[in-house]
Amino acid sequence: MAGSAALAACSESTGALVDIAVVETTETLSVDGMRLSYGQQLVRGASSEGLVTLDANGDTVPALAERWIVTDDGRSFIFRLREANWSDGSAVDAQSVRAEMLRQITALEGTSLGLDLAMIDDIRAMTDRVIEIRLSRAMPSFLQLLSQPEFGLRRGDAGTGPMRASSGDDGVLLTPMLPEERGLPGERDFAERSRPLRLVALAAPQAVEAFNEGDADLVVGGTLASLPLAETGPLSRGNLRLDSALGLFGLQVTNPRGFLETPERREALAMAIDRSTLLDPFNLTDWPSTTRIVPVTMLAESVGGDVENVREERWAGLELETRRSRAARRVAEWQASSGSEASVAIFLPAGPGSDRLFNRLAADFATIGVASTRAPERAEADLVLVDRLARYAAPRWFLNQFHCAIQRAVCVEEADTLSSEALGSEETPQNPSLLVRADALLIETNHYIPLGAPVRWSLVRGGLNGFNENRWASHPLLPLAVDPIF
Repeated sequence: MAGSAALAACSESTGALVDIAVVETTETLSVDGMRLSYGQQLVRGASSEGLVTLDANGDTVPALAERWIVTDDGRSFIFRLREANWSDGSAVDAQSVRAEMLRQITALEGTSLGLDLAMIDDIRAMTDRVIEIRLSRAMPSFLQLLSQPEFGLRRGDAGTGPMRASSGDDGVLLTPMLPEERGLPGERDFAERSRPLRLVALAAPQAVEAFNEGDADLVVGGTLASLPLAETGPLSRGNLRLDSALGLFGLQVTNPRGFLETPERREALAMAIDRSTLLDPFNLTDWPSTTRIVPVTMLAESVGGDVENVREERWAGLELETRRSRAARRVAEWQASSGSEASVAIFLPAGPGSDRLFNRLAADFATIGVASTRAPERAEADLVLVDRLARYAAPRWFLNQFHCAIQRAVCVEEADTLSSEALGSEETPQNPSLLVRADALLIETNHYIPLGAPVRWSLVRGGLNGFNENRWASHPLLPLAVDPIF
């Protein structure tokens, strides 16, 4: 409630201010370090530009690099830097950008983003304002990867904008910098078209309350766990926006013992789920469910569209009742041999949406004779919900989420080896993708039970410009702070 009260007080004192509530429970929106929450990503992206960034549509656009070219082999990206200065007044040149990028790569070691950067062979300053990044193999989505907030370049504790950030007890105040301060041409009526933003982290109930009370103009970062809250208020119902996001949404096996000890019995749980009706309690139409880790179309693209080398959705030729019948036999056989009842403890984040999801999963598992309980803590669970947004559209992002360097308990070392070998190979339809084989190995272990795509919701006040739904659920702050020239 304190955060909501602070929003109200700030709104009363500065009429032009746009108040934004981020749904998360982090104690601070500080952008120190490289492991950033969703709200911290927003602040980093607003205060520290990289070579490129994302716009409100989720498209990659220039930032510190005013333009770039990609060589014909797709392995060299050459960027021309615009004229700009670091916060200490020194020039942003190719050598300083190279140094900061190398520092970032080192800082990201041990993270999935660090694994994503493994295909960078070299970064070199070609001239004062031209920098080249060489890759071990072509990566069409490389610019999307570079646009992530973690790659916002900083010297010391400050970036180059496009907004200035100052933290206080009532959140983070972000003020647009004049184009001239960023080395850009001046824009007509910029001062009249721009406004400050204030960002505060609130739990979902307080964020929705702030919106319904008129104390927040925008709520971002909502997940399925809190979606029912956004559907109840008189204002929220007409301003609810949903992103059709790309990423992982499923159950990870964290305690592969007892009933869950073998891939076949773990597969029984995956076979029991009716994904076509799983989110019916949320009235979500056209929710993209899946039985695979990497989307089938994405795998097909990785082998030049050769779908014969890519498996379909799992159990595509089996009716749901047939799947459940086979799964139930596996459960009965284990119960007869072990003398134990099959049961699983599921950990889901708190929230009314998680309550609905648990009820549907428990009902599906009951059809094959498996009882379900709600685990109060992750450490006590057999299954834990994974709800994660993709950073770029390529098989490697999905596979890296299960890499042994990141998640030892549910990884497959052979799959990691194949992914590493793919960095130096040219995969073609005649040479089926190593990444396709890595995906198949992960699927066969059934350590992860895919459900579908992540769900992200926002509440947007009428008349607020600069917000668009997109597949990354990425909502940069600068477009919200500066109206376009009409």
